[in-house]
Amino acid sequence: MYQFLVSFTVDPAHREDFVEVARKTAADSLANEPGSLRFEVIADEENPDLFYLNEVYADVDAFNAHASGPHFGAFFAEASTYAEGPTWLMKGTVA
Repeated sequence: MYQFLVSFTVDPAHREDFVEVARKTAADSLANEPGSLRFEVIADEENPDLFYLNEVYADVDAFNAHASGPHFGAFFAEASTYAEGPTWLMKGTVA
């Protein structure tokens, strides 16, 4: 399995927008992309403007398919207008 964790810093006025678009991307990816296994949207417990996306794919090819797909593009088209990131915190293959 290929897994990663990224963070985004979100404009306070758009926190709910970010959560909504990230959850939609998660649902669409899990429903429509073979190899998408987990997609979690996590709010930082200390910083309300910081969010994490924890994603798991069957392998790196499944992630690459996700990254070149429509859900990924739609997420960044919206989120990039009010969020900074992603900052890669961890990525790799489960040993």
